Amino acid sequence: MAEEPTYTLTKEHVSAADQAAHPSDKPTKNLVSAIQLQFMTKLGHLLSAAWTIGAATLSLSASTLVFPQILEHEAHSSFYGLRLALGLNETPPKGIVILAIDDKSISLPKQEYQSNRNLEPLKSFPYKREAYAKVIEKLIAAGARHVALDMLFDLPSNYGEEDDEKFASSLERHSSKVTLAAVYKESETEQGIFHELRKPLSRFEKNQLSIAIENFPLEKDGKIHRLSSFLLEELKQELKEEQLEENSLLKADITSFDQAVLQAAKIDYPQPVGDHIYFYGPSGTFETRSFWQVFDPEFWNANFDAGKIFKDKIILIAVTDELLAKDYPVPISTGWFSRGRMSGVEIHANAIATLIEGKAIAQGINSDIGRACFVLSLVGGTALIIAKFRRGIQRFFVSIFIAATWGGITYVLFFYGKLILPTAVPIVGIVGIGFSYLGVELLRELLRKSQLVDIFRRYSTSQVVREILSQQEDLKDLIYQRQMEISGKILDGRYRIVKVLGAGGFSETYVAQDSKRPGHPLCVVKQLKPVNNKPVQLEVARRLFHSEAQTLERLGKHNQIPQLLAYFEEEEEFYLVQEYIVGHPLSREIPSGKILNERAVIGILQDLLQVLAFVHERQVIHRDIKPSNIIRRNSDAKLVLIDFGAVKDVTFKSKDELEKTSFTIGIGTKGYAPSEQCFGRPQYNSDIYAVGMIAIKALTGRHPHEIQTDGCGELQWIDQANVSPELAKILSKMVLNDYRKRYKSVSEVLKSITELALSRQTNYSGNLLTNNTTLADTDIPTTPWVLPPPHEYRDSTSISSQDEN
Repeated sequence: MAEEPTYTLTKEHVSAADQAAHPSDKPTKNLVSAIQLQFMTKLGHLLSAAWTIGAATLSLSASTLVFPQILEHEAHSSFYGLRLALGLNETPPKGIVILAIDDKSISLPKQEYQSNRNLEPLKSFPYKREAYAKVIEKLIAAGARHVALDMLFDLPSNYGEEDDEKFASSLERHSSKVTLAAVYKESETEQGIFHELRKPLSRFEKNQLSIAIENFPLEKDGKIHRLSSFLLEELKQELKEEQLEENSLLKADITSFDQAVLQAAKIDYPQPVGDHIYFYGPSGTFETRSFWQVFDPEFWNANFDAGKIFKDKIILIAVTDELLAKDYPVPISTGWFSRGRMSGVEIHANAIATLIEGKAIAQGINSDIGRACFVLSLVGGTALIIAKFRRGIQRFFVSIFIAATWGGITYVLFFYGKLILPTAVPIVGIVGIGFSYLGVELLRELLRKSQLVDIFRRYSTSQVVREILSQQEDLKDLIYQRQMEISGKILDGRYRIVKVLGAGGFSETYVAQDSKRPGHPLCVVKQLKPVNNKPVQLEVARRLFHSEAQTLERLGKHNQIPQLLAYFEEEEEFYLVQEYIVGHPLSREIPSGKILNERAVIGILQDLLQVLAFVHERQVIHRDIKPSNIIRRNSDAKLVLIDFGAVKDVTFKSKDELEKTSFTIGIGTKGYAPSEQCFGRPQYNSDIYAVGMIAIKALTGRHPHEIQTDGCGELQWIDQANVSPELAKILSKMVLNDYRKRYKSVSEVLKSITELALSRQTNYSGNLLTNNTTLADTDIPTTPWVLPPPHEYRDSTSISSQDEN
């Protein structure tokens, strides 16, 4: 696994952050991304507030706008549908029977009246009015409490005056027990809207006979929800406002059909508080008999127990045949996806039952302002509860739960409390809040993923990034995309990029050809990436860039340090051009689990310490020495120290200046960086610590972070290695936790190593790696700064995850 640098926040970080926050600075890409993420967080709250205000506004306009009314009425329909699905329909009162002029009542008499003379009045439809007179006589004789004909008799009979006289005579005898229907009609003519009250013929208006309007109000959703008595009051009020005092409806002492039936039947019922009908069930709920059955004596005696079924009942007579009678949409149906419809007489049966049992459903809040304040409090309070959760998905499910809970509460209040509270509008607002938070989080995740994809694309050759990409199916092609994007790009007019080698947090490395040198030799181009491109930060990055270039210029004069060939700035980006090294990283020689013999380890120490001594003589601390930053050069098997991007240059600084700037950025790799370096106080012997840890890893086969420490922070490694006491003593001193007790300089370490080697009269050249491993086994370069031979550049996927340990 790749060894990544670790960073510690120090005073320099804080200073840079203060500079980055200067208000005069222009926004950068990173800052814009941060602002976008912050805005996305606030956007959820803004949308939540918008849903709250929108729900309250809809409730405030409920009496004028169609949409909120439709929403609330659909909620009531869903209540009935849920009740039906749960099998909770109530049994309607037994005192109401519908005598229906249905299809059989119209078709059967046409065929059988000649053989059954009792059916003769029904031989054709419209029936003779004599038929209704006979039914009234028979029902009253059977003990019916009241007979209500939901039919309009406003025109003379087609069968002559004698037919009307028979009907009028029956009405006169039983006027106190009969109710006839009137209809109020509103029609639009060229002269304007015409209001008309159509009543039965005057000859049918007997002293005690009740005449009532059968109309029901249609709501905005096209369904009947309310009692007809409230429509009557609205019509009268509307006519008064239009100053139509001469209208027959105002002049007539007339009431609603349902109330008139109950009053005439002398049934006491509580004054309705609400105006909504309580529907007991879908069509067919109330007891229904066919009209023709009353005329068949045999059927009457066999099925009606000589008419006892009608005793003390309210009998509603009306046409229900689908071809002759109109049915009306109602909020209750036989299934979730069927549109509920019901004949007018069935609606009257539900309305009469509603009045008898006092189940009229009332508005819990009558004023629009009151409903608006209630919805504002409900949805707003819910929004505050939802906002307490951090994740959008949590907020979404909480909103669904609260919405469902409120729906359940209003359901219970609707059927058991007979109260209507705002339901659909608050639920829409609450669910809308949940969806808003969920949508915002999805958008934020898309933004984060876009930024992450951009980072992965730019650093797709980093070993850690490659491992991440290999586990993400939708991101695997980013490596190829990045290679294609950068391949062929020319920098500074001369360096043509061949491929991307690697990337880190602050840099990206390429293989390039120098087109201005004979043979177009290969070189390595390292692009330094500032944290952002604010003017202040760019100036700091530019200064540090020139400082690093000057340091590399001094260090590059050593044979085992890549030589700096050029450095330049292009489009506010900084580039270093260095020597091309063919070899492999030391991490391939000492992977986790592999143990080297002492002889090979001493050879590595000798070779590496000689280079480090040169670096320290130039007053430079490397600060990131690790196996992947050490290259075994193919040409001579020498170790080459690379990646000086984390160097600490202490050149030309006095003791006072060093004390003033003793805090710096804590850079290093976990396990190889000593404690003082992690705290931002690197010392020269911090590099010695890292070299010692490399040797210990080679001897133990364990990564440094896998080695235990004692109570004083000292590594307990000797018992895990096959090492001589002399070498163990040297290495233990190199990696002491307290830098003041370590070797002070590289020369001291080299002296100890050299004395150990001479004492054994052994010349360790470092060419042998183990007793049975040679350089030919590990000559495949794969990491940043590690370049394969030129003929291998056709393969853009040669980077292996085994190269970094």
